[in-house]
Amino acid sequence: MITIRRATPISALERGAVFETEDRISAANAANLSVLFGLDDKQLPARAAGTFLAHVITTRFPGPGSRIIAENLRYGGGMTEGDVLKTGLVVLDVDAKAGVARLACRVTGPEGVLLVEGEVEVLPPLTAEERALPQMTGLGPHAGKVMAALFARCRALPPVPTAVAHPCDAESLRGALLAAQQGLIMPILTGPEARIRAIAVQERLDLTGITLIGTEHSHASAEAAVALVREGRAAALMKGSLHTDELLGAALAKEAGLRTERRVSHAFVLDAPLYPRPLIITDAAVNIAPDLEAKADIIRNAIKLAQAIGIETPKVAILAAVETVTPKMQATLDAAALCKMAERGQITGGVLDGPLAFDNAISPVAAAAKGIQSPVAGQADILLVPDLEAGNMLAKQLAYLGGAESAGIVLGLRVPMALTSRADNAMARLASAALLRLMAPE
Repeated sequence: MITIRRATPISALERGAVFETEDRISAANAANLSVLFGLDDKQLPARAAGTFLAHVITTRFPGPGSRIIAENLRYGGGMTEGDVLKTGLVVLDVDAKAGVARLACRVTGPEGVLLVEGEVEVLPPLTAEERALPQMTGLGPHAGKVMAALFARCRALPPVPTAVAHPCDAESLRGALLAAQQGLIMPILTGPEARIRAIAVQERLDLTGITLIGTEHSHASAEAAVALVREGRAAALMKGSLHTDELLGAALAKEAGLRTERRVSHAFVLDAPLYPRPLIITDAAVNIAPDLEAKADIIRNAIKLAQAIGIETPKVAILAAVETVTPKMQATLDAAALCKMAERGQITGGVLDGPLAFDNAISPVAAAAKGIQSPVAGQADILLVPDLEAGNMLAKQLAYLGGAESAGIVLGLRVPMALTSRADNAMARLASAALLRLMAPE
């Protein structure tokens, strides 16, 4: 769910001003926090309340644009899913010249149990800007569980050396560094060094220990990233703020040596709040109008991905506008042929059915209403879309209107490539890094 938040600028902060709020820890909050703190149970340490406190400060008071620069906090008892947290903030001092405000903070749980208490120093925004921000509460009964399970599968795995091409905006750089902090990747950055370091300073991101290979422009950044893989210094690729075609073009060049016998394709892994399992949509970013042969490889790639994230025998729904084979609709003919290929062992590892319309692919109620008897209908793990336009629109509708979290990855190369939109936030890039870790060669 998206909410509009208005910031309180430093000029409007007064000593003694009080801000109070109450929030219930949803299943999605608990799942995400447990992953962050490396826990398998729902009992969270008080430090998790500190993370929640930071969220309140940076999204509500002073609000969007605020940055925490120092803290002196003491922690009490733990918290769990369903707890109602009371957060109180009091403005102690305002240094308008330095642009710094000092806040007293207190977070309590049920029955007034102290979780966090202390002080923080904040750089509030200069203007009362409004921003569209996602709420921390989940939208449905399954919100957050897919991504939490994805991160959990990566815990026991070592970080994968990853060439990050042209991370020349705040989100792409933050995403790569966050993935490194979470033990998913060991990033090697390629891009204009001065520009990247300036972003790091501006966003207060620490580049200590990070290898940075300087390039002049985005095309050179892509070539340098691919060269790192070719030389064996990296086992995965991650897209920064450059255009998709630049990185894919460099990776697909004959001299790069990254192509295999299989068609390259893209897959979104979506955590849709109202769907009880991971949902893979493919292809939504690489193959514009795939023919039958291409679709077969796209399915094979997606099945391999599904197995990597824990779906042993994925159910593949081949989408069309209708669920009947119709000669005038090529998507239905391709669906029938793909199912026959699976029946003859040309596509293995999954259960295929199609053509299926979107509703009866993901809804048992819709499938039953149309009298469809199928091992896939109503419980699909993978949605094969007819073409890129359909897939791209479907995935982004689920994300922007349905509240789904997403991760994107390119498959079919010698190494996996995290491919995110330039509009994606750091969390989406972190989730894509988790896919990289699971798909990277050992």
